[in-house]
Amino acid sequence: MRPTRALALTAGALAVGHSLPALTSLGPLRPLLAPRLSGPGAPGHVALTFDDGPDPDSTPLFLAELAKTGTKATFFLLGRMLERAPELGRELVDAGHEVAVHGWEHRPLLIRSPRATCQDVARARDLVASVTGQQPRWYRPPYGVLSASALYAARTSGLTPVLWTHWGRDWTATATPESVLRTLTRTPLAGATVLLHDSDCTSAPMSWRATLGALPRLLELCAERGLTVGPLRDHGI
Repeated sequence: MRPTRALALTAGALAVGHSLPALTSLGPLRPLLAPRLSGPGAPGHVALTFDDGPDPDSTPLFLAELAKTGTKATFFLLGRMLERAPELGRELVDAGHEVAVHGWEHRPLLIRSPRATCQDVARARDLVASVTGQQPRWYRPPYGVLSASALYAARTSGLTPVLWTHWGRDWTATATPESVLRTLTRTPLAGATVLLHDSDCTSAPMSWRATLGALPRLLELCAERGLTVGPLRDHGI
């Protein structure tokens, strides 16, 4: 085999290996490839998670809404957002919520080098821990798309990757409280890990309003069905 062809095949194999974990971002494939990655938990529990904060324009409103029912959640924080609003990160923990890592920058990991990925995850983890005083346990990659480098970065940072079983498609410009709730409840919520967003920093402007509008009814539905809503730490995974 010619050296150039051998190098090309090696590069191709490395690229496939790097991107192969991204297949878990496809909802129908995830239960087959990595059933635990979605975060299925105890059948009587629903894990409520929020991505992309903390955002001074919106996160306090979510905190106020959750406080009405005493509901706790897990907030996957972006390092660059926490750096701008550290006091809000501390407020999350003071209110009893769990904080987790969403990375430093909300950039696709498939186009980032292994070194950049490891630095991104470790930098965000360190900031979350130092600002909030809570050592994060969970990692969710931007867009829910993993790479081999991201898995390695999470492992070396002492973090467990977790995606979701249910989402509200609440990041779109057309999202409404009704559409968010309808999308979330298409399949049973028992044991679900729910993905929502408390910020529009990577979503359509003001899309968080649809999420906030759907939240009270979501909590009501769970209560009506005998489901306890809480953070990932109480989800039994």
